[in-house]
Amino acid sequence: ISWWNPLQSLLSSMKQACEILTRDPEGGAARIPYETFSFLYSYLASIDGEISATETKAFLHEIKEKADKHSGMVLVRHF
Repeated sequence: ISWWNPLQSLLSSMKQACEILTRDPEGGAARIPYETFSFLYSYLASIDGEISATETKAFLHEIKEKADKHSGMVLVRHF
């Protein structure tokens, strides 16, 4: 399917995961710990099969740099 974008779909899933797992009040930043984000993203990317391990590692490195500036928390706006 030409309109299918696995990365966009994965990021949409990650946004929903952040909103579900956050301890922030509704409407807040929807922060989750980097470790949780990394675990979920890696798992979902691996079962998707269209996102390479190299792409996953590079993306998570970028997210970690941003999370480190926010006490180890990933915000939805980081991705």
